[in-house]
Amino acid sequence: MTSEKLPDWVPASGVQLRLAGIHFDAVRVHGVRGEAVLHHLVRATGGRPGPVVREMWRGRWTYFLIPPGSSKEHPWPPGAACFGPCARDQYVGVPAAYGNTYPLSWRAGPPAVGEFVDPELLFAVVTAQLCLSPEG
Repeated sequence: MTSEKLPDWVPASGVQLRLAGIHFDAVRVHGVRGEAVLHHLVRATGGRPGPVVREMWRGRWTYFLIPPGSSKEHPWPPGAACFGPCARDQYVGVPAAYGNTYPLSWRAGPPAVGEFVDPELLFAVVTAQLCLSPEG
């Protein structure tokens, strides 16, 4: 449990949908690749990669929350879906800090106010995982 204040976009309980591009942008990576990206981010950041949401139902997606508007700064490779400001609304599920939030959970603990995944580092890791791996 963190002693830092939670952002106002983290719900008090359960799960809520948040409009991407307002409080954060998100980069979504599927399955084992998303876990691999998270693993590398955790190592590169000393265990605090920023807010990462994991969906444990069907798609097993991992959502990396980055500062609002920053998803447009990089040419994300195929396999990384961006959720941010665009012509149509895009929503991302956000779990509460604690309690039953199935099928979503925070993978590195709930975020503090102003805390995000570093978009430059995320882009480097995602590109390495999705473009340079033998399967992709």
